[in-house]
Amino acid sequence: MNTYRLNNGIEIPVLGFGTWKAADGKEAYEAVLAALKAGYRHIDTAAYYQNEESVGRAIRDSGLSREKLFVTTKLWNTNHTYEEAQAALDESLKKLGLDYVDLYLIHWPNPKPLRKEDAWKERNAEVWRAMEDMVKAGKVRSIGVSNFLPHHLEALLKTAQIIPAVNQIRLSPGVYQKEAIEASRKQGILLEAWGPFGQGELFQNKHVKEMATRYGKTVAQLALAWSLQEGFLPLPKSVTPERIAGNLDCFDFELTQEDCDYLKNLPVQAGAPDPDQKDF
Repeated sequence: MNTYRLNNGIEIPVLGFGTWKAADGKEAYEAVLAALKAGYRHIDTAAYYQNEESVGRAIRDSGLSREKLFVTTKLWNTNHTYEEAQAALDESLKKLGLDYVDLYLIHWPNPKPLRKEDAWKERNAEVWRAMEDMVKAGKVRSIGVSNFLPHHLEALLKTAQIIPAVNQIRLSPGVYQKEAIEASRKQGILLEAWGPFGQGELFQNKHVKEMATRYGKTVAQLALAWSLQEGFLPLPKSVTPERIAGNLDCFDFELTQEDCDYLKNLPVQAGAPDPDQKDF
């Protein structure tokens, strides 16, 4: 699998395996193990997903050496201070059974309890300072953010000593967050696409299905190829071994510019969530 080079020089596989909504226990374990056996080398989880233990067990049982894997987890919204961020990472590492993670992200930029008087700005600065020290301590190789819009990035960069390596946001055909993309790329920040298949409506769209048939691909493979051609790093999720393996078959074809533009501007019902309005 090819890689992108992050702004700190570290290589990251261009496709990751997402685990959001993969229940802890058998489901998450078997999905991650199937992904690793199929050829994925990049696993994305989070403390909030409550499946870090299963992800870690699958990594150990895969027989793959740690150096061949790229593992991401995320800091949840309840951690507001330097000390809480440090403790949260230690808890994630313990659950994963790892000495370090390759990428650690601030999961959301604006936790609901901190919206009054822009307290989220101080929170993000504090937890970012902790994350920078995690890098120095060797517990984390790269740090980044998730669901950050331009004003969140702007505030963070006022005090950050390390530029985020990644901004993981909602990106899929029909969901193209132009301002966030431009603000991230201006800083050399890689865009990761969570929910690269959308909310399911993509699979029911007649024109998209016809397009996939024309390329001899599935709708899922089409969506991943689009994401890659846009320069994003998609994080597809599935718990079905056949689909997990099948999603990797997205590297051997190229969409026309016309088809890329069509998918980019596709009308969809569910757009990107507003991090300043989420109810947590």
